[in-house]
Amino acid sequence: MNDLKNYLDEMADRYNSHAFVVGDPVQFPKMFTNIRDIEVAALLVSTIAWGNRKQIINACEKMLFNIMGGRPYDFITSEEWRNIDPLMNIHRTFFGRDFIYMCKGFFAIYKCGGGIEDLFRQADVWDGIMRLREAFYAANGEYSKHISQSKGSLHKDGSACKRINLMLRWLCRDDGVVDLGVWKAVKPSSLMIPLDVHVARVGRELGLIERKQNDRVTVEQLTAKLREYCPEDPIKYDFALFGIGESQKH
Repeated sequence: MNDLKNYLDEMADRYNSHAFVVGDPVQFPKMFTNIRDIEVAALLVSTIAWGNRKQIINACEKMLFNIMGGRPYDFITSEEWRNIDPLMNIHRTFFGRDFIYMCKGFFAIYKCGGGIEDLFRQADVWDGIMRLREAFYAANGEYSKHISQSKGSLHKDGSACKRINLMLRWLCRDDGVVDLGVWKAVKPSSLMIPLDVHVARVGRELGLIERKQNDRVTVEQLTAKLREYCPEDPIKYDFALFGIGESQKH
């Protein structure tokens, strides 16, 4: 256990660095100083953070700067999103209509005088994600496939919610390096690992998890294991698992 912990700590320190920001989508919320701009950017960017990294970066630039003019919060509150072409392709299966959906959800929340962070107050991560999903449903009258369901039905486990957990890592971890730590509603000790196929594969190779499914249960099991190594900040090991996966490519 000590050898594995030391290895994970070493890899986390190596990849949780300012150099990591270059080429990673986290660079976009870091471009803003206003908390509303940051959280809008973080949710939008994390929502399309899948697939080719260069394509993700290009799509983020298109959304936040070409369309929103580098002023995400003002763009939403001034209702400029109503002029977005619903058929415009932004990133793979994320189209203008999906962008409008997200903006409309933000608009409804901000119009009530609150913020996205309020949805996560006095709730665990999974409940906060459900509140977010329901708030956007209330604003749009339908659910979006781009906001995962954290709680499954009787015969189905909830989603891993990788992209929203990634957003939460950005907004809630505060170590002065990669993540921003502008939200205080969720303590770093309560965060869940942003689980994708690569992180899951490395986790299995290291013996941290055994389940084959990449779902909420596996997220909880992997996070619980990482919490044994660092109870106050288990998600710092997201950098380690990512880094190990990257090192295997060379």
